[in-house]
Amino acid sequence: MKDNLKDFGAGVALLISKGNLTRQETKEMFDQLMANTQPDLQQGAFLAALTAKGETAEEIAGAWQSIYEGDTVRVSVKTPRPIIDNSGTGMDSLKTFNVSTAAAVIAAAGGNYMARHGARALTSTCGTIDICEALGVDVECDIDVVKKSIEATGIGVFNGMSAKVHPQALFRILSQIRFGTTLNISASLSNPALPRYGVRGVYTRSLVEPVARVMREIGYKRALVFHGSNGCGRGMDEVSIFGETYVAELLDTSEIVTYTITPEVFGVNSAAETEVYPLQDRQAEARRLVEILAGKRTTSDYQMVCANAAPIFCVGGQVNDIAQGHRLAQDVVRSGKAIKKLRDWVASQNTVPESGLSKLDEIISSIQKVKSKS
Repeated sequence: MKDNLKDFGAGVALLISKGNLTRQETKEMFDQLMANTQPDLQQGAFLAALTAKGETAEEIAGAWQSIYEGDTVRVSVKTPRPIIDNSGTGMDSLKTFNVSTAAAVIAAAGGNYMARHGARALTSTCGTIDICEALGVDVECDIDVVKKSIEATGIGVFNGMSAKVHPQALFRILSQIRFGTTLNISASLSNPALPRYGVRGVYTRSLVEPVARVMREIGYKRALVFHGSNGCGRGMDEVSIFGETYVAELLDTSEIVTYTITPEVFGVNSAAETEVYPLQDRQAEARRLVEILAGKRTTSDYQMVCANAAPIFCVGGQVNDIAQGHRLAQDVVRSGKAIKKLRDWVASQNTVPESGLSKLDEIISSIQKVKSKS
């Protein structure tokens, strides 16, 4: 035990001195976190030292390997088109509402198969799992229900904080920290369906290219990784309609190219940042998402969602560039397909479909009542 503590401590000391670990060394240290065989102080010191140094692609891949091989229930999903995942790491300086969930619904309504993997809020009001639950999706269902939902309706979400998905340790660790770490990236990549196509927002620009390299390293064929700016020094794990977005794109040739997207690509000349801030109530967040998908909003939050659905359409092969993806996202919403897809998803990912649908229909009904009064 003493040697184990000493060896682990030596790894932490190496990170503190700005040294890098190999993929295998990182995996072995994360294995000890997963098994909880190190004291809490050693575990926290390891995560903090790795984050402060700045993770290499090898280190992130090692963390992912530990979580995926040792703490992820795997599932085989059969679909006629490639499975895609989209998510943000969280922990960004500019907090937004749950853009990625709405973007995923639009992408699914446009013909993609979305296997999402999310968590409850740790530093925000409403995480992916929170908003899905508020909409009526059964987020505590068996993993097989999620698999069938993806196959039948083109979308499903795995609860990354559920023991049914990660039975060993992930919730224990994530629930105890309130700063961005390698886990925000490696855990989000530990999707039970193991997609080979993905869209990923990260909390700092310096991680854009390393995460793209990690995704290539662990088997992704196509991916877009990005970090957006509000143009005033604050960043987000989303494509931005307020300032530049830095992108690293993994092509099907295995080449990674980088470029910058500006709001003009989306035809957005001015946008109100306050319109994408999170609301303090989960029901209000659910209502906003339904209004966006139903085509009842043309405000900045709607534009933000369409901008973040665009890269999914690029990765899915339906369009050639982000601008085309943005237009396709708007067309999908206007056609009514997005709100229909949401309803299909709620009915499909549910052990008791009537319960989930009644929750969603109550939100839709309240929106219709307000519109009729106005």
